[in-house]
Amino acid sequence: MLYESTRGGLKSKLSAEAIKMGIAPDGGLFVPSAPVKLSPEEIYSLVNLSYQERAVFILKHFLDDYSIDELSECVNSAYTKEKFGTEDIAPVVKLNDNVHVLELWHGPTCAFKDMALQILPHFMVKAVEKTGETDETVILVATSGDTGKAALEGFKDVKGTRVIVFFPKDGVSDVQKMQMVTQDGDNTYSIGVHGNFDDAQNGVKAIFTDAEMNETMNKSGFKFSSANSINWGRLVPQIVYYFSGYADLLKKNEIEAGEKVNFVVPTGNFGNILAAYYAMEMGLPINKLVCASNENNVLTDFINTGVYDRKREFKKTSSPSMDILISSNLERLLFEITGRSSWLVNEWMKSLKEEGEYAVDSETKKKISKYFWGGFSSEADTLKTIECIYNEYGYVVDTHTAVGIDVYDKYVISTGDMTKTVIVSTASPFKFNDSVVKAIFGEESVAGKSEFDLLEILAERCNLSIPAGLKGLDKREIKHKAVCDKQDMKNEVERILKI
Repeated sequence: MLYESTRGGLKSKLSAEAIKMGIAPDGGLFVPSAPVKLSPEEIYSLVNLSYQERAVFILKHFLDDYSIDELSECVNSAYTKEKFGTEDIAPVVKLNDNVHVLELWHGPTCAFKDMALQILPHFMVKAVEKTGETDETVILVATSGDTGKAALEGFKDVKGTRVIVFFPKDGVSDVQKMQMVTQDGDNTYSIGVHGNFDDAQNGVKAIFTDAEMNETMNKSGFKFSSANSINWGRLVPQIVYYFSGYADLLKKNEIEAGEKVNFVVPTGNFGNILAAYYAMEMGLPINKLVCASNENNVLTDFINTGVYDRKREFKKTSSPSMDILISSNLERLLFEITGRSSWLVNEWMKSLKEEGEYAVDSETKKKISKYFWGGFSSEADTLKTIECIYNEYGYVVDTHTAVGIDVYDKYVISTGDMTKTVIVSTASPFKFNDSVVKAIFGEESVAGKSEFDLLEILAERCNLSIPAGLKGLDKREIKHKAVCDKQDMKNEVERILKI
């Protein structure tokens, strides 16, 4: 399988090269040059396999320059019971006869980003070996909260790498911030940015495509790569859990072979739901992909109107990992859905950069509407959903998952579609405990209490265990204190690398 840039400037790269580079020199994102198709029999064969075996089966179709032994080594190193606390890795929980929850947050940082970022470092190390790379790899990351910690944790002390994470200083939860600024590892760096996630993401993209900076890096023995979902090595492991979730439903006799299901995905950067789209294109029986947004509803408007307009108020919400106005991975979908037209993608991305918006043609909008349904949840609706789910099922969800459930309810009301549905749960409720406790037990229950006090309260009142990665977090030493303006991000990279 070869890879090419969505913007047409680079073709015929093996997956190891694409993963090592992260982003193409023309600013485009790597995509596979040919589709992968699985038969119904192949999909059904996953039922009695472990998560690890399912992962190797899916990954081998995309990463065929890695041997089966190499893929197995990567998979078995990443997905262990010790790291995820469950042999299922990504368990499916039944809410009712029609709705199930795919829990993706059992990893070390309590967010779905672990599903990809526990394996990406192993892909990266192999890629460096396979391509004969001698330069040190600098992993550059912009995060809205969860990717940063997952990347820091995944790459800490990985030989031949450094990982530099930029996060919006006042745009993440206290728990998320403490996870990043207390990170250990001699090769990890976490920096707050005065601005929002889009500022951090734009800054990272600008550094990636800065020709002078890259020349200086080359001379100094460094090469940039990314752990954001712009890196294909981040996206491809996410395809696995959609197949795994479907296989688990088959295994539990909740669906019949070939029966279509809906997936509801809370998403800001579009990577998580894009992985579901690739799974559908491969043959996974999916009826509809429901794209769930918070009040930063740029994706909802795009799916409904065909106009992507980031020129709007940026809102800080209780689901901060989705507080995003520029959804990078949408570029991959546009490339695929237009018959792989890099010309159109270039035009739209240029318009987004220069004008702050673009409008797709009617045929493209029609295709997007065929596969996707978009909706958003207000802050009040998100909190009400957490309360309702707890009262009805005794099940505790975080704010992002609540966005997904609320948007699913709106989808059913709007369409009447009662297809069996999987809600993709992206974070532990403990990561956003202030909102969760307030939603379930009322405003007075959080008064005067820190997020770290609320970890204990949530555990005690809901009979849950605090995840190991969050226990005692406020007592850990702060090791990363750097903060910069958005225009100074490049200077911070140069300071860290001493170039």
